[in-house]
Amino acid sequence: MGPCGELRYPSYPESNGTWRFPGIGEFQCYDKYMKASLAASADAMGNESWGRGGPHDSGQYNQFPEETGFFKKDGTWNSEYGQFFLEWYSRKLLEHGDTILASAEGIFKGTSCKLSGKVAGIHWHYNTRSHAAELTAGYYNTRNKDGYLPIARMFAKRGVVFNFTCMEMRDGEQPHSANCSPEGLVRQVKNATRNVGVELAGENALERYDGGGYAQVLSTSRADSGNGLSAFTYLRLNKRLFEPENWRNLVEFVKNMSEGGNTRLPECDSSRTDLYVRFVKQSHAKKNAEVAVV
Repeated sequence: MGPCGELRYPSYPESNGTWRFPGIGEFQCYDKYMKASLAASADAMGNESWGRGGPHDSGQYNQFPEETGFFKKDGTWNSEYGQFFLEWYSRKLLEHGDTILASAEGIFKGTSCKLSGKVAGIHWHYNTRSHAAELTAGYYNTRNKDGYLPIARMFAKRGVVFNFTCMEMRDGEQPHSANCSPEGLVRQVKNATRNVGVELAGENALERYDGGGYAQVLSTSRADSGNGLSAFTYLRLNKRLFEPENWRNLVEFVKNMSEGGNTRLPECDSSRTDLYVRFVKQSHAKKNAEVAVV
């Protein structure tokens, strides 16, 4: 789908040191194919000058929105040109995602596999008008426009689970200067997926072993604030997890997810894998019976 398996442009390349949090990132539209597509779209709009390249005033990877002409409060992002460019840029990402999902759908058709697609939790600069970091990643999400509904509709069309991250994050844990709101972002995604009827799954973004992080996952997993989670992937597992206090926190978290959520995994599934709950229960019962006979 994209970097880190997520449906997005590589707008914030962190591993090579080009980008660092909470930079706005940069638009990725300068190879010959994107330039040709942009030019064709501009010609179709009757404004050839709009197709000569991306915004000239969108800044650099590690800048803040107000340091640019494009992303600042009353910037070019909200102009007629800005709206044209952002519609085109986000549409190309959606077209790419749909192509990938259509191929996967064809490959796995007739099997019991359930497909999911990952979407990045870009929560920095969420509390600004332009949502700059989301825009450079290809999500046309601003104070005036919901950028996650089109993605959710595309996933729903293909019967794909919408897998979202940063489920463990709280607004108060983020640097004030970055205008972050992971909680607001998660609420928006939960509402978007609920509105189109697509299944939502989640995962944590950072390495967390504390009760506060687990409590936030429990809160976001429930359906009373939007679409409840059908599954949760626990990431960043390493040897620290097995330290006594961290392990106790995980055990309590798993127990609470199993017993306290509004959206619970079924007792059985169609794939009848070794993780199939009833299979596990029956296996335990069989082993106990064998021990009793011996």
